[in-house]
Amino acid sequence: MSTSNEPQVNGHTPRSRHAPSRVTLSLGHLPSKKDIKAPWPRTPTRVDPNNPPWPAYRGYHEYSFAHATMQSRLPTILGKAIEDATRTLNDESSEERIVDLVACIERMGELMSDLSGNAKLRPIVDDNEADVALWNKEIAKYFQGKDFMNAPWLFAEAYKYRRLHEAFSCDTFARSSEAVFELSMRFAEPFKISESLSPEERLEAERLMFLELTQDQIKSLQSTGGDHLAATEKNILGNHLNRLWDAVQELREKTGGRIDFVLDNAGFELYCDCVYADFLLQSGLATQIRFHGKRYPWFVSDVTKKDWEWLINTMCYGQLFPQASDVELESLRRLGKRWKQYEKEGKWVYEQHPFWCTGYTFWELHREAPDLFLHLSRSDLVYFKGDLNHRKLTYDCAAPASTTFEIAIGPMAESAGAPKIASLRTIKSDVVVGLGDDGDLIAENLDKTEPGWKISGKYAVVLLSEGRPGEKVRFA
Repeated sequence: MSTSNEPQVNGHTPRSRHAPSRVTLSLGHLPSKKDIKAPWPRTPTRVDPNNPPWPAYRGYHEYSFAHATMQSRLPTILGKAIEDATRTLNDESSEERIVDLVACIERMGELMSDLSGNAKLRPIVDDNEADVALWNKEIAKYFQGKDFMNAPWLFAEAYKYRRLHEAFSCDTFARSSEAVFELSMRFAEPFKISESLSPEERLEAERLMFLELTQDQIKSLQSTGGDHLAATEKNILGNHLNRLWDAVQELREKTGGRIDFVLDNAGFELYCDCVYADFLLQSGLATQIRFHGKRYPWFVSDVTKKDWEWLINTMCYGQLFPQASDVELESLRRLGKRWKQYEKEGKWVYEQHPFWCTGYTFWELHREAPDLFLHLSRSDLVYFKGDLNHRKLTYDCAAPASTTFEIAIGPMAESAGAPKIASLRTIKSDVVVGLGDDGDLIAENLDKTEPGWKISGKYAVVLLSEGRPGEKVRFA
């Protein structure tokens, strides 16, 4: 028998009707809030165009160059295009041309309204380009409801230029006569090394010429602005120049090979690309060069077939620089004729693929353009030129500066059959990788001492990925 005075129900004493005043849980096994880190990089299955491996730069990020580009730079470029089209319209007399230009100006006006009003991204209108289906597939899958400011900057910027092409086409050729003649006078005659040198001395002379021309490639990338890169290598923050030399040397030991250039800008930069490619052939470091351009003036000044043909034909037959001396013009003609001969012999090949003008990064190249990936896998070395190509290789996201180049380019390094890849880039936007183990510290110090270092064009990277060449390419 219970001796308790508490009421009983069915022989049991009920629990107190009042809850304890306080419950204490032991959470000692949980990490400190200070130790909590975002789960970066994302696993490959969680990566897609709207969700890069590391946080994307977006137009609403006021701390980034993305914000300045989307808010000011792109509307300014578009405004100048409208002004140029209007001036051209006022000089036209053909009714057909006038009607066509009026329609172009109206379409650019619509784009300006969408850009300034931060409109949602609409599908691309079918304008008979081969990339329309790829664009609209990507928009439908990943960017429904997204606008210019909240879509990743790389995609939004590319989309703007695709809309500009939808409305209007434009051509650009930036001339830099002094530098052109300096190179043409030096390389008009075929590259030769003195027979009196020993094999070791000949190899060292070639190495120095290769390193000099590779650094010239970096300098040519600055033709669109920025401080002149120092003649020394101190401003090449991620520097694989010596590894790159070893890679091309191996090609010659294998009786030469194929080297590809994924081109950037027309004009002086394209001219420097051709001088570089000429040296690679003459020195036996390569037996064939393939140049990859764009189907139309992507980001305004990218190389097209028209730019390619114009440069070589004008060097051979035209008056590229009316004020040039006869000696200077003759040096250009010799170069141009030698380059035309390379084309006839199949040593130089110009190509263009629709994928290069899509909004996809190169992480998606293996999946969205398997034919192009397979084609590149047969190259012994692929150079990617310039800032935009580097952004597309690295997904243009906020990876730490110490991230290795191979990790940053993902499938372009890790997929079976991925070729060796070299990225030659003047730093002109936020993404910076490949600076080595101390890369994060280097970036932090530059953020403090030179706040605009990521967009000044003062610094550069020359980065190499060994890839997985020779392995059988496989597609899921």
